[in-house]
Amino acid sequence: MAVRTLSHVDVYAGYPEKKVTLYMLMLGFFALLLGTFFGPLQALNYGGIDAYPLLKPLVQSYYQGLTLHGVLNAIIFTQLFAQALLVYLPARELRMRPNMTLAWISWWMAFIGLGIAAIPLLGNAATVLYTFYPPLKGHWAFYVGAAIFVLSSYVSIYLVLDLWRRWKRANPGKITPLVTYLSLTHWLMWFLASLGLVVEVAVFLIPWSLGLIEGVDPLLSRTLFWYTGHPIVYFWLLPAYVVAYTILPKVAGGKLISDPLARLAFLLFLLFSVPVGFHHQFADPGISSGWKFFHTVLTLMVAVPSLMTAFTLAASLENAGRARGGKGLLGWIRALPWGNPVFLGPTLGLISFIPGGAGGFVNASFPLNQVIHNTTWIVGHFHLQVATMVTMSAMGAAFFLIPHLTRKPLVGIGYARASQWLWFIGMNLMGFALHWMGYLGVPRRAHISEVASQYQGAAPFMALNAISGVILFVAAGFFFYVIFATALQNRRLPEAQTPEIPFTEVVSGPEGNRVAQLTDRVGFWFAVAVILIVVAYGLPLIQMFTSLNPVPGMRLW
Repeated sequence: MAVRTLSHVDVYAGYPEKKVTLYMLMLGFFALLLGTFFGPLQALNYGGIDAYPLLKPLVQSYYQGLTLHGVLNAIIFTQLFAQALLVYLPARELRMRPNMTLAWISWWMAFIGLGIAAIPLLGNAATVLYTFYPPLKGHWAFYVGAAIFVLSSYVSIYLVLDLWRRWKRANPGKITPLVTYLSLTHWLMWFLASLGLVVEVAVFLIPWSLGLIEGVDPLLSRTLFWYTGHPIVYFWLLPAYVVAYTILPKVAGGKLISDPLARLAFLLFLLFSVPVGFHHQFADPGISSGWKFFHTVLTLMVAVPSLMTAFTLAASLENAGRARGGKGLLGWIRALPWGNPVFLGPTLGLISFIPGGAGGFVNASFPLNQVIHNTTWIVGHFHLQVATMVTMSAMGAAFFLIPHLTRKPLVGIGYARASQWLWFIGMNLMGFALHWMGYLGVPRRAHISEVASQYQGAAPFMALNAISGVILFVAAGFFFYVIFATALQNRRLPEAQTPEIPFTEVVSGPEGNRVAQLTDRVGFWFAVAVILIVVAYGLPLIQMFTSLNPVPGMRLW
């Protein structure tokens, strides 16, 4: 492969959308780098080792570190990855350019919002954890910055809607191409899902933190948070699914088995992923058991598109393995490209997602949830979903996106492979340990190292959790070395050797398929999703808004 060292090459001249995508992506990975730094410290805490005093005066407490870890990794990184990937991929698939003025406005909004929120977070003035439940009261700048950051994603929603509408006008009667359809349903789902958080922050938390209103209702605030708080998981997850459906089969050497099944799975996520929040509030008074049961049923409906995805992707990978010469019942697995880090990230993430998804059935079950409520079981479930499937898919995507966007060859492919295997091993050890600790009653979001002797029965699993944190620290070091060394090097590939986006072909396409035609009625299905939300949330929210019990704020740190 020819590689040149050039003083200046404008690789973005013909594709200015590449530059804003790269900025969005690297800002997200920078947030992940900072947030990941606190991960091993959290793991050591659950191993009975308190390393936070070593960070004073920069970081004041375990809880400030936990807030930074959750906000940077779960909110900032995931949103920026979605904004980078699911605006750029549809633009490339449709061969159209997004509105570049708005694209840069979205980046600047995300950057400025992150900067405003970071000041109180780093200054220990907003140590309200990832969920920022009232009456915990953070500095107003945290809520304002978070609002600006989230609103930047609305610009991304418009960008993809605009691309889709322009393409539809130019191609009347044609079915939306797959990547664009999946991206569009993802953004529409996020628009509906984000409304709870927007109302909570804009109507209550910002005026409350500025002293304009005396208090907020904790139950209403928690309900609005979880209106967004559960479907936000699908907001994080669906970009990983887009990689798995539209990139992974090609990288593996095969084809996607069914285009219509992928569309149907995303449509079901649009319909069922939002009206499910009450299963996070089983222990909350003020919500009747009937509504909690209704949300439980809808939560279990979300398992259907997840199982469809598992079937479709397993069949697609088998197709790839047999195309590469794999024989016998399981020989196709050995034939897959296990040495390719682009393949490793999403594939190992998918494997980890299986036990993570199974644990979700326990969380959504009313009686079983009582056993594991507010324990480290929840943290283990969360890490097997977000920190493996979502994060590893983003890592795998980075290994082809950064060379594609910059024309710079991937540096340290051996480190890239090692990072994925170590991350997979570390996260699964951590997930196992946290689930078992939760089963034994170890609480989550707790400074356990101060009272570790109270949980001697869970000591072996707490030690395993600490070891997994060290493994993950090494894995993160390898990964960040690869992507930052790749992005910052001076070498560039000749234009003719620019890596292309490996969009997959399909075995069963949408042409003449009735399911694909039905799913393409986007406006109709969006209206159905709105009706389902009104049915699931309308009456309880009316009752809460008409019987407010505002309380003053408090600061416990």
